[in-house]
Amino acid sequence: MTAPLIEIRDVTKSYDTDRPALAELTLEVREGEAVAVLGRSGSGKSTLLNLIAGLDRPTQGTVTVAGERVDRLTEAGAARYRRERIGMVFQFFNLLDDLTVLDNVLLPAQLAGLAARTARSRAAELLEQLGVARHQRAFPGRLSGGERQRVAVARALMNRPPLLLADEPTGALDSASAADVRRLLTELNAAGQTVLLVTHDTALARSCASRIVELADGKVLRDAAVAA
Repeated sequence: MTAPLIEIRDVTKSYDTDRPALAELTLEVREGEAVAVLGRSGSGKSTLLNLIAGLDRPTQGTVTVAGERVDRLTEAGAARYRRERIGMVFQFFNLLDDLTVLDNVLLPAQLAGLAARTARSRAAELLEQLGVARHQRAFPGRLSGGERQRVAVARALMNRPPLLLADEPTGALDSASAADVRRLLTELNAAGQTVLLVTHDTALARSCASRIVELADGKVLRDAAVAA
C-alpha cells in the first residue's frame, strides 16, 4: 500500500494555555479521499488545518504531506510548499478585490513562475469547468457569494495541487450557494482530487466527505466512514 498523502504522527500543539490545542493526535488521509474534520469551536480543527498548511508548527510530533516533512520547513520552504502542494479555499474567499477574476486565478501560477501562455490556458480551463468563465473580466465584488467561492476554488487548483484544503467553505454563503459549493466539492473529489474539509457543519460534512473525523479537546473523538 502506498504512503498516505497526509500523515500526522503524535502531534501536540500547545499555546500559552493550560490545555493544548492538539494532544498527541495521529491522523492519515489517503490520496483521493474526501475527509471532513468536524468539531465545535476550540476543538482543534483550525489548528490542525494550519499545521497541514505549514502556517504553524507542532510543539511535538511530525506532519508529512506528499512525502514532505512540513514541520521541518523554513519560512521560504513553507511558502514554496503551499504554492506547489496544496490549494486553499477559505470561508470569506480571500480574493483580491482590485484584480479581475482572471487575474485572481492566475496569481498562484505567477508566483510559481509558470509560463504566461500555459498559465492562461490553465486558468481558462478552470473557469470554464467551474462555470464562471463569463465573469473572467469582472471584479470579485460584482459576483455572488457562490460565484466568488467558485473563483476561489479555481485559484486553489491553478497549480494542480495534490491536496485541496477547505476551511468552512460554505460558512459565508446563503443556502442555495452553499448547496452549489457542496456539489462542486463532491464533483472535484469524484474526479480524483483529494479534499480535506474543516467545518462545524455536520450536514456539509456528510454531503461532501466519504469519511468524518470528529475532534474534541484536541483529540480524535471519532473517525468513521460516511454511510452511503
